Order: sequence, then C-alpha cells, then structure tokens
Amino acid sequence: MTLREAAAALRRREFSSAELTQGALDRIGRLNPTLNAFLTVTAEQAMARARQADAELAAGRDRGPLHGIPIAVKDLFLTRGVRTTAGSKIYENYVPEEDAAVVERLDAAGAVPLGKLNMHELAYGITSENPHFGAVRNPWDTGRSPGGSSGGSGAAVAASLAYAALGSDTGGSIRIPAAFCGTAGLKPTYGRVSRYGALPLSWTLDHMGPMARTVRDAAAVLNAIAGFDPRDPSSSRRPAVDYVPEDGCSSRGVRVGLAGKFYFERLDPGVEAAVRGAIARAAALGAVVKAVQTPDIDAINAVGRVIQLCEVSALMQPHLGRSDDFGADVWSLLNQGTLLPATDYINAQRLRRRMRRDFQKLWAEVDCLIAPTTPNTAPEFGQTAVRLGGRDENVRLASTRLVRAINVLGLPALSMPCGLSGGGLPVGIQIVGAPFQEALILQVGAALEDAGVGIPPCPI
Repeated sequence: MTLREAAAALRRREFSSAELTQGALDRIGRLNPTLNAFLTVTAEQAMARARQADAELAAGRDRGPLHGIPIAVKDLFLTRGVRTTAGSKIYENYVPEEDAAVVERLDAAGAVPLGKLNMHELAYGITSENPHFGAVRNPWDTGRSPGGSSGGSGAAVAASLAYAALGSDTGGSIRIPAAFCGTAGLKPTYGRVSRYGALPLSWTLDHMGPMARTVRDAAAVLNAIAGFDPRDPSSSRRPAVDYVPEDGCSSRGVRVGLAGKFYFERLDPGVEAAVRGAIARAAALGAVVKAVQTPDIDAINAVGRVIQLCEVSALMQPHLGRSDDFGADVWSLLNQGTLLPATDYINAQRLRRRMRRDFQKLWAEVDCLIAPTTPNTAPEFGQTAVRLGGRDENVRLASTRLVRAINVLGLPALSMPCGLSGGGLPVGIQIVGAPFQEALILQVGAALEDAGVGIPPCPI
C-alpha cells in the first residue's frame, strides 16, 4: 500500500492510524534484525501520535495526506529528546533539545514518527556499512549494499517498514539508495528544503529530501517540508507550490534532454537497457526527446570532490584527534581533506560558479534531462570494484559518477525505479530539472509511473 492509498483508506475508516502504526512496528520488529535499517524505534511516541491523529481526524481536523501516516527520518536530523548519532561515535550519546526544521514540519503535518534510520557514518559514503552500528542490508538481496549514505531510509521504504522517509544528499546520498533499493527519491533544489537542525556534512553541497514508494508519495512529503526557513541562511524565499502531480498527468510536449556523451558511457548492460526502455516510453507518451551536450561533467565532479573534502574536514576539525572513533574509510577521507590547500578550495568554488552559468544555458534547449541514476546496480558487501565498459572502476566513484555534479550545481533531481536488471536488482532513472522545477520533474516521473515504468514490490 502506498502512502496516498493509506491516507485515503484512513479517511474511509477502513483502519485507524493506531492500527496502521502498530502494523508498521510489528513489521519493523520482524525485519529490522535482518535489515538493520532502524537505529532507534520510538514505539511509544509513535502510538501516542497515532492515537492523537485518530482523535483529530474523527473530530474533522485533517492536516493533510501525511496525517496519521507512519514515517521515519535519517539519524542526522535532530529529534527532541531522542538520540541523534549521524551514524558516528562522535555523536553516539547526543540527545538534542530541539527538532530539525523538517521534523517540525512533519509533526505539523500530523505524521507519525517511527524512529531514526541507520546510515553511512557521518553521511560520508555510499555503502551504509556502518562500523559502529552495523551495516544496513538491501532488502532485495541482503548480501548487497542498500547504497548510502541514506541506506536506512532506502531499505526502510523498500521493505515497507515506513511509508516514507527523509534522507540527505551531498553527493548522491538520496538518489543512490533510491536506485539500489528501488524507491523514489528526490533531491530538491539547494535552498528549497531547510537544512536547519540537520547535522551537516558539507555546507554548500547538503540537500534534504524525501524517499517514498512512488513519485506522488515523495511529492506529498515534499509539500510538507518545502518552504522558506529564516534559520537556514541558504533557504530560498521563492514560494513553494503544490508538488503532487495530478492523476492522469502528461509529459506530452516536455523537452527531454539525452546527454549520451557522458551519462550513457560505461554502464552495466542491464542498467542501460532499463533506462533506454523508460526513455522510449517517455517518447511514446509524447515527450520530445533530443540529444544535448552538457558542460564537462567530469570536471564538475572533480570540483565537487575538492569542495566536499575541504568542507567536511573543516567541519570535523575539532574531532580529528579522535582517530579511533572514526571508521577507516571516513578517516581516510578526512585526512585527504586536510591535505588540500585553501587555494584549491577557492578555485573550486570559482569554477563552480562558472559551471553553473554554463549549465544554465542548457535550459533554453530542454526542460529536463533523463539519465541513469547509477551506472551499476547494488554492489555486494566488500566489493571494491565494478566492471563497466570493459574496465574496472572503484565502486564509490562509479556509484557517484552520474549524481555528484547535480549537487555541485544545486539542481533538483528525482530518482525513480525503471526496471530490474538481469540479476533481478532495481535500476534507477534520474530526471534532472532547472532550479526550482521540482513540480515538472515530478510530473514527468509520475507520467512514466502511470504508464507502467517501475518495478514490482520488494519480495522481502
């Protein structure tokens, strides 16, 4: 059952929020020992909130489609009175005294908080193999990574432990687990969703967004969390709109760009087949698909890596004397960041501004880009290389190759499932739009979903 289906059934009184929530808690109890998606389950708080939602709905107070719906959040969002670890020993015993902005907004929308989700340590990686709290396992194949850093969010949604989840995306950390776990995941425009109260990783690259089973479910969550927040210096004053696509929406006439020179090089054959099939479906629905040439994405990726290495190491500088409290992969990255000179960071930011201007010209030709989210499907635990285009690539670099630049540019991007590989693993397609065009890319995604582009429910 999707979030919107559950919301409609609640209003028809087919079941109560308390029953819906208890069902989610029961499923967490059965599956979380295997998946390790949740670090903290707030069962008492969830049931109290569910009973409150039932009373409010019975009294005619309807807060919207999230009212009474069980959701969960990545464990880097502050939650008042509930431990927030960011998957790290640094914050292992941190109990905040306030909620993150997005948690406040979910509360105002009447959502039922199930708990906090496991993640890659400090959100600094793509495997969610957490050395302190254990690895999150992909519900499609528990021997494989769910992606990261929002791996717990992807696994929880795919395995129906929650109807939606919040994640963060600094270099693909919503879209990668969405692709690997077969969910919808949206990285909004930089500034569209407040970062206040989210433990930061990289000040100028972090984005907060929803993960859900369908495109419209993700859009419903975006409706609840989007908007200006004066506590976040990067927050945009541009008014939010209704992001949920209408039933029967169309992509007819939408100009879809296909950047084959970069985005369709060195792909797993199963990924390429599924993505090209989805693009063909978009064309059959009336979208105008045209080849385009983007600015140098490899160069934008390089700029992004420099900015991230520098910003994360600067942020974590007070803790760099605690080497034993970091996992080996994160510690290595933190050390790399300390070796880069300030001139590299400044020049990377200068190049970033120029690249944004260059990329902006593309929107005169097309309304959105469609590409694979990742060139590969979910790797096995411990796998360090993947064979793509006849050569071996580092798994981390391969998995972020098609998503990192979008963080540097601050553009909105939706990942949605578009099929299964020959090995039966989910494949994700990425729809990228111009700044603040979330409504358009969600409309394109919903039209594809309505036309049958997607995957069957996770079999777990």
